[in-house]
Amino acid sequence: MEILDVMIIGAGPIGLNCALEAEKNGLTYIIIEKGTIVNSLYHYPLYMRFFSTAEKLEIAEIPFITTSPKPGRQDALEYYQGIARQKELKINLYEKVLKVSKNQVFEIETSKAKYLAKHVIIATGFYDIPNLLNIPGENLHKVKHYYTEPYPYANQKIVVIGASNSAVDAALETYRKGAVVTMIIKNSEISKSVKYWVKPDIENRIAEGSINAYFNSEVTEIKESTVIFKDKLGNIHEIENDFVLAMTGYLPDFEFLQNSGIELKGDKLIPAYNTQTMETNVESLYLAGVVCGGKDTHLWFIENSRIHAEIIMNHVANLK
Repeated sequence: MEILDVMIIGAGPIGLNCALEAEKNGLTYIIIEKGTIVNSLYHYPLYMRFFSTAEKLEIAEIPFITTSPKPGRQDALEYYQGIARQKELKINLYEKVLKVSKNQVFEIETSKAKYLAKHVIIATGFYDIPNLLNIPGENLHKVKHYYTEPYPYANQKIVVIGASNSAVDAALETYRKGAVVTMIIKNSEISKSVKYWVKPDIENRIAEGSINAYFNSEVTEIKESTVIFKDKLGNIHEIENDFVLAMTGYLPDFEFLQNSGIELKGDKLIPAYNTQTMETNVESLYLAGVVCGGKDTHLWFIENSRIHAEIIMNHVANLK
């Protein structure tokens, strides 16, 4: 069986960038991806726009051409999937990595095959595992942890849980399609990380009463036709409800990281890695992209983690 120089797990923007850097350094590689190319972006809300401008989303100095000041989901899909096609990157799609273990080299077991590699890069992002509320009723069919578009929620009573970008987008879009929207927010204000051109919109809709918002509040139970929540004074409220959009964030696959031998530190489960090389506590096993932040998924994103690919491949090339 061929022993690859590098196995890359995840075909997101950073995984693609790792592959491009591997080719630049003359290293053999394969990307293994459980879904499609840039699978997380594919599952983003249909009309999502990035906070970053196009040039900050570029990889390998390949221009990201768009007519929009802020690229949207479709722009990004065209850009990154176009790179994969044009550069003929070696990617195996719809193949899930089940296990990474190390003897003299890494043995990678997937849903379809087994591979050997001298080095492994985990660039799996964080979008596949919702940060659950762990409350009664969360498993009801009306509860959604992913939001795609507003049309299914027209003329419905919607509860949006959260106050970050995904929650704000869901609240505004469903409101404008005729939904009665109530936001339940655990903090005292809309998140400061919300896109600057959207934040005034949601704050004004709340101020005028078009969107109901309960700050310093927490959902305690979800029922078939109602939602129960507690406010900052401890008062219990129950409101009629058709759908719950639980926009409470997402988490990396911590179990997979631990099973691969990576140490997780502190309450935020930050993976152990060398910031100079991106190598984890397991020799020749690297992290790249958002997965580096543990539960702090706002720490890393495309524009500030593109450099991980170059850091890793320079280290790997120097070891060869």
